[in-house]
Amino acid sequence: MNGMIFAAGLGTRLRAFTGDRPKALVEVGGKPLLHHVIERLNTAGVQRLVINVHHFASQIEEFLRARDNFGLDVHLSDERDQLLDTGGGLLKARGLFLPALPVLLHNVDILSDVDLNALVQEHERGGARATLVVQPVATARVLRFDASNLLTGWENRTTGEQKIARPRFQQSAAYSFCGIQVVSPAYLRAIQHRGVFSIIDEHLVQARCHDIRAFLHRGTCLDMGTPEAIAAYPSSPISCRERD
Repeated sequence: MNGMIFAAGLGTRLRAFTGDRPKALVEVGGKPLLHHVIERLNTAGVQRLVINVHHFASQIEEFLRARDNFGLDVHLSDERDQLLDTGGGLLKARGLFLPALPVLLHNVDILSDVDLNALVQEHERGGARATLVVQPVATARVLRFDASNLLTGWENRTTGEQKIARPRFQQSAAYSFCGIQVVSPAYLRAIQHRGVFSIIDEHLVQARCHDIRAFLHRGTCLDMGTPEAIAAYPSSPISCRERD
């Protein structure tokens, strides 16, 4: 199985910590965020790990080199010339993955107790193009899934903006996205967007004709992207942030 960590973000919400380091190397609980996530993906059986880099990219290179890549087959997807967002980052990295295997995607600022092995197994069993970890948390920006757990669209409940991918959108349940997901080789081959784009926009396009499924997680999913979250860790559970 392939893994990818989205670690190229500027960490604008963590300016107090990211003036001299990338968000991925901000320490939480005594270890950098990147360290936490690599350990999680390692235990999930990832064979090849791709990490995209942009902000203070050389520090991530040195961090990995000093730890012998944690014993993994690690490849960096270099976005130093242009930050590509999650969808664009995945597209740029597409050629680095082992062929014919799914990709477990994980945002670097998420700490969770999601059973990643169960997630991958459910993805493979369900045959979906992508399987997204979601929580039943009331946030402004939500993904909607029908009774069959298929993605029907996206909604900003504050502004009223909606992006509808399938029928039954209005009858669908609202969930927050946790920044952890699995995509299939077919998904990678079919990416339609180009340049800088959110992976959510690509999900909505592919959901029109193919299954994008929910993996409901009722446990902990901590967004460590703010100083308040880091200060509270690990005493106060923080639900996934309002992702687009």
